[in-house]
Amino acid sequence: MNVEKEEFIRKLGLNIRDEREKKGLSLEALAFKAGIDYSQLSRIENGKINTSVFSIYNIALGLEIPITQLFLL
Repeated sequence: MNVEKEEFIRKLGLNIRDEREKKGLSLEALAFKAGIDYSQLSRIENGKINTSVFSIYNIALGLEIPITQLFLL
């Protein structure tokens, strides 16, 4: 499967948002748990920025899920 960069970033953001909502966490609560600014998390969820793997790792820790779960397309 060949996924374009923009589509991959958008899907990753949607996966993060879906997991956050499943956990009942607000944007601010997850950002705090992940140690990032909530506006950065918002841009990640909306597919506006291509964030670092380390930020994604911290988001997965905040969600208490395996990082690989965020990359399911």
